[in-house]
Amino acid sequence: MTIEIKAPTFPESVADGTVATWHKQPGEAVSRDELLVDIETDKVVLEIVAPADGAISEIIKAEGDTVLSDELIGHFEEGAGATPAPEAAPAAAAEPAAASAEIKLSPAARKMVDENNLTGVAIVATGKGGLVTKEDVVKHLSHAAPAAPAAAAPAAPAPIMEMDTGDKIEKRVPMTRLRKRIAERLLEATSTTAMLTTFNEVNMEPVMTLRKQYKDLFEKTHNGVRLGFMGFFVKAACEALKRYPAVNASIDGDDIVYHGYQDIGVAVSSDKGLVVPVLRDVENMGLATVEDTIRSYGSRARDGKLGLEEMQGGTFTITNGGVFGSLLSTPILNPPQTAILGMHKIQERPMAVNGEVKILPMMYLALSYDHRLIDGKEAVQFLVCIKELLEDPARILLEI
Repeated sequence: MTIEIKAPTFPESVADGTVATWHKQPGEAVSRDELLVDIETDKVVLEIVAPADGAISEIIKAEGDTVLSDELIGHFEEGAGATPAPEAAPAAAAEPAAASAEIKLSPAARKMVDENNLTGVAIVATGKGGLVTKEDVVKHLSHAAPAAPAAAAPAAPAPIMEMDTGDKIEKRVPMTRLRKRIAERLLEATSTTAMLTTFNEVNMEPVMTLRKQYKDLFEKTHNGVRLGFMGFFVKAACEALKRYPAVNASIDGDDIVYHGYQDIGVAVSSDKGLVVPVLRDVENMGLATVEDTIRSYGSRARDGKLGLEEMQGGTFTITNGGVFGSLLSTPILNPPQTAILGMHKIQERPMAVNGEVKILPMMYLALSYDHRLIDGKEAVQFLVCIKELLEDPARILLEI
């Protein structure tokens, strides 16, 4: 039975997607729920899996093609085995003998072969069943010597790998949709908001002492959930947002929208870029739930498993550059939110305490805010509130 392979149903905020990678080729046997193709949107990469045991019979949308919500991208034959796919390229008959009909190219590889005038060139195939993949063509181009200047064909699009006369290699690749969207959002934030940043520092010794004292019992009590630092910051931010509602608000045209809930986004780095999944109703979450949810988001972000609905909305964002060693930085707003908190590296420094010099684990905090809505006084007081809550963690639980 033939089954249609369709793009996922995109939410209203996502107009279209791009076919990122076909993991299986026509005729290649697959099992039910095995990954067939990745669809990349502005926010996440969505996976389409096999609906049953069988094989892809036809690929309609090749890698790099734009697809709409629920658009047909291929056909799947249920119960089919690994049978050779029908050759659809009419140019095969015109290829030289060196490129016989037995050579199989993936759609993306065929496109690169045509663009770089590699018809008839022997390319080492590493794909299953002797399939030439896109990576095989890229590898061939990266090791190829510069072409002879004579009898050149009409100019083709720029190759993936280029080498100039000085043997300097440059790699040109198109931006992913996610990276393009990140760039657009950053430009939007800097051009449409009156962004300022205020800084402070927090003594992390109380939180570190509390964590050291209870981390084993915490993990045992909460079924393996580990006690980290981010949970304290999320709960401190939640309490501060209640006291300073403008920091939790957003601007909609000429209106100010005050949110009666705290949906806090936590920035997570992945191989494809920065994503911000949102913890919903943090005011109703315990510390263990916060830690477990953040850890789940981080793991799924790295595996490309986050859903679009998990990154929609949010009233405030926390980003942690300290995990990469950043000592101080200025975070950029995540519109329509009006503030973002930046955490940094914990650094031992000599500090004056009651007239004495002590070595303390200090962290710089940065709050970027939209000055159109939040005044400097309110921004500073909000950040001081977070500092005070972290330096006396009992106040977070007592809400004082």
